[in-house]
Formats: sequence, C-alpha cells, structure tokens
Amino acid sequence: MVKRDERVLSQKIAILGYGARFDLCGSCFGGESRTKHPLGHWIYPVTLPDGQRVNVLKILLSNRCIHNCFYCVNRVDRCHKEAASFTAVELVRLFATLYHQGMVRGLFLSSAVERDAARTMTEMMKVVEILRFKMQFRGYIHLKILPEVSADFIEEAVRLSTRVSVNLEAPTPSALRCIAPEKNFEDIWNTLRYLKCLKDKRVARFDFTTQFVVGASGETDREIMQTTSLLYREMKLARVYYSAFQPIAGTPFEDLPPTSTWREHRLYQADFLLRRYGFGFEELCFDREGNFPLTVDPKTSWAVRHPEFFPVEVNQAPFEALVRVPGIGPVSARKIMTIRVREPLTQPEALKALGIQVEKALPFVLFRGKRFTRGLQLSLL
Repeated sequence: MVKRDERVLSQKIAILGYGARFDLCGSCFGGESRTKHPLGHWIYPVTLPDGQRVNVLKILLSNRCIHNCFYCVNRVDRCHKEAASFTAVELVRLFATLYHQGMVRGLFLSSAVERDAARTMTEMMKVVEILRFKMQFRGYIHLKILPEVSADFIEEAVRLSTRVSVNLEAPTPSALRCIAPEKNFEDIWNTLRYLKCLKDKRVARFDFTTQFVVGASGETDREIMQTTSLLYREMKLARVYYSAFQPIAGTPFEDLPPTSTWREHRLYQADFLLRRYGFGFEELCFDREGNFPLTVDPKTSWAVRHPEFFPVEVNQAPFEALVRVPGIGPVSARKIMTIRVREPLTQPEALKALGIQVEKALPFVLFRGKRFTRGLQLSLL
C-alpha cells in the first residue's frame, strides 16, 4: 500500500511539476525559462528580491480547470489530459522533504481553477498557512492569485507571501478575448490595481508580477510594451514576464505556428531598457508592423537611430549615457566609472576586460577622443 501511495505521489509530482512550466516566476532572460533542471521540471532557479539566487519548488496544486482558454494545456475540453491534484498536506510534505534535503529553498505555487476559484484558492492558502504557521518557514513563497477571488483572499495572500502574481495574459481586452474569452481584462486589471493599493498602504512587505502569452492573439510588441510600461509606471510591478506561445495538441490553437523564442528574448531586452536603463516607452523602436526586429536588439536599434547622441566619451560620460551604449549594462557602466577615476581607459581591451561586448560598443564610444571604428553601424538595421 505504501509503495502504491509513493507511486501515485510520484505521478502527481511529474504531471503537476511539468504543467507548471507555463507559469513563469523567475528570470527568463535568454531562454532560461525553457531549461530543465537536472532534478526535474519542478525545480526552478529564481532570483529573489534581494538578488540572491535559489532553487524553488515550482508546481501546480491542480491541473483540472473549469476554463477553456484556447491556448492552454489545462483547458477543460482538452482530451487525453492527465488530471491530477494535490491536497494541501501532500504538497507541504513534498516541499518539506525537498527543503530538508537541500534541493529547494522556496516555493512557487500556482493552480488551474478546479470547480471554482474560491475553493481552489482556499486549498492553496492552506499550503502557505501550514508552511508559515505550523512549520515556521520564513523563506521565499510566490503565490499565484486566481483573478476571480475576493479581496479577502488577496489580502491574506500578500500577508503570507514574498511575491504574488496575477496573469493578464494579453496586453489589451480584445487580445484577451482572442485567447481566453471567458476571462475579463478589466477584472484582472482591477486586481492588479488593488494589489498596488495594498502595497501603497504597506499592508505587508511583498511585490507582484504578471505574465503575457506572446503571439497567440496577433498582438504586436508595441501593444505589449505599451501595457508593460503602464504597469511599471502606474502599478509599480516588480516584473512582467513573457512566454512565447507554443501550440499544444488538443487545443483550438494546435495548428497555429509557434512564436519564435527570439521574439520573447527581444521583449525581455526591451523590458530591461524600461526597468534598468532609464528608457521610456516612446524611445523603443518598432518596425512597420509594430514589432521589434529579430535581427538586432532594442538598444542597438535605438542607438543606430540616434547618431546625434554618439559617440560617448567613456572617460567622461555620466552613468545615464554609458548605459545607452550597446554592449554596456548597469554593472559594467559602474565599473567604468570606478576605474576611470584611477586611470583613463585608452584602448578597447580595457572594456573587454570588464566583460563588455566590445564589438557592439566600439562604434558608439570614444577613448580620450579617439575612435576605433568608422562611424555608426547603420547596416545593422
């Protein structure tokens, strides 16, 4: 009987861990979201708010769903789906085992909506409450908030979690109707607004995120980044995540072409420009269709279109100018500013030693007035 129970639990872990791969919770820059951990799909590396990097147990409570989102692996009408659910006690035991073995240091808990949102959210909250109150776990917990739940659930979730997320899935109401006609964009947006309210009132110390499915609704990168910019500016989100649409058999979108992961990559690069580099939405450069060119990164696109800003003198430029140079990020810009106090940078090798992508930076910089390339690389676009 014990062996049978262990076998059933192992099957649940495999099904619900694998199913959680579509809900992003950590840095997915550079395609990291699709990397399988050696220990299984349910072990997932994330960067915590303090910058520390740890492994978390990333798993669904249930993959049984009442919704019929056209792209989703868990949609209610999908045939041949392996259905599984944890009880709160089962999931806590699993986490405790992995934690004590040193395999995970945190939890990302999501779920499909089984029967109704309140019932599912109640079971998810039980998991968190047992961990916080009975096991005295004080580590990282990221909890997915189901968009249909009441304010009471939301308030309790932010009090007990390090991070919560509510997924918009699409950047506009019309785009959401294309992929999830049962869901209401305004309701989800209002949930995000309520989270911002709770954060402003300092009800608890938490941050919150959202996620877009990219390419399933015909939305443009311009629409995605316009909504992203609004979320960062007005809602104060910690992160926006992007998941390139991949068709799944047994769904209405199974015959749609997959979205290039390069498109996802470009969105993350543009996201970094908004969050870390001081760019505004109006400075992002799109093609005629409203998308980012896949052949060049967004910062280089901006640099090529603004020759009046360059070249930048690496020995004198302020931080805000250095980070606009292709190949130079916030960390390397600070290194440049520290080193040039002691001695000037006179050769490209000095940048290379700092880990900077010299071939990208050279057309846009001067070393004590000297340039090492001819003009801007306008041929990049």
